[in-house]
Amino acid sequence: MHLKSTETAPIECKFIHRLGHPLSNWLKINGVLGNSGSREVFMGFAHGGVLKAVSFADVLDESSGTGYQRRFIKNHSLDFSKYIQTNGGTTIPLTFNLRPGQDVGWKLKQLKDGRANLLIDLSEPHVMAQVDCQHRMGFMTDLQVPLPFMAFIGLELREEMEVFNVINSKSKGLNASLLDFHASVLTADLALDRPELLISLFLHREPTSPWLNQLDLGGDATSGMARKASLRTMQKAVKKFLARSNILQTASPAEACQIVENYWLSIVGLLESEWSSPRKHVLTKGIGVYALMGLAADIAKEANCDPVVLSQEYFTTKLSDFVHDIDWSSSGPFKGLGGEKGAVQALDMIRDARRAVSIKLVQG
Repeated sequence: MHLKSTETAPIECKFIHRLGHPLSNWLKINGVLGNSGSREVFMGFAHGGVLKAVSFADVLDESSGTGYQRRFIKNHSLDFSKYIQTNGGTTIPLTFNLRPGQDVGWKLKQLKDGRANLLIDLSEPHVMAQVDCQHRMGFMTDLQVPLPFMAFIGLELREEMEVFNVINSKSKGLNASLLDFHASVLTADLALDRPELLISLFLHREPTSPWLNQLDLGGDATSGMARKASLRTMQKAVKKFLARSNILQTASPAEACQIVENYWLSIVGLLESEWSSPRKHVLTKGIGVYALMGLAADIAKEANCDPVVLSQEYFTTKLSDFVHDIDWSSSGPFKGLGGEKGAVQALDMIRDARRAVSIKLVQG
């Protein structure tokens, strides 16, 4: 949204003034310069409609991997918009970032005693990045409610993401998979520090993976994409697989990625019908993902976690004897199972089915 010159008159915010040529298309917001910890910030006040018009939320686009914030939640935003207009409605300062770069649409003029003017180019639609105010800003258009705000000055995108993570990492409403995605960007060595996340993202991004683009990362999903599980679910299941199998003692992280992909390719190849209708079956639900990764650990341990042995064909051979004897439907024996206890029960049921077939083969 562009804030045109004709739209400034009804706002009449005492903190915003039209400037003369050559900055005739700029807003001026009076405020102060200071520090928030070790970071320099500008603090000021402006009407909600003005802040909405000159800011943007950099929401994660899962198809391109750009952005980093969670998807917009309409009801959450509407609730704040209604509240802030009530008698007694208030809020802590909104948090923005003035990103660095050429022609970014903002200037700072330092005055005396810490005072400063923030100049914002009205012809630029995306000037201030919304670091911690996305849902408070959602329905602010045209509202003349005065709001306090703080803007970091010149944080690079990576630094901005780090600040967002610090502010929101303990937020109950923040998608855990989005925080995992942030970790994948901010962690220097995933293979060393978060191998479970490395493997999960490999499944999500590898063109040959059956999980390609089908893990929910917590951002804006590609239209029409059939989601099957979240990134958080997968990485927790993979973490248990790594701990149970101890496979990283014999395989590199890259080999472990391939082994896990081989396993899921064999699952999909054998249970194609169940995989293609995820709503009616548990394969891709949390309980199924956890239990199946537990089974993968069993099979890997039997092969001494040898990356040469653990091919797709090997997993298919091991699975084909019993997976068709299990009712994988959501209305079958797995119905009602949930949480860590439910995952253990589901894995025990799968192990029992496998054991029963082994006994038959021996007796036969």
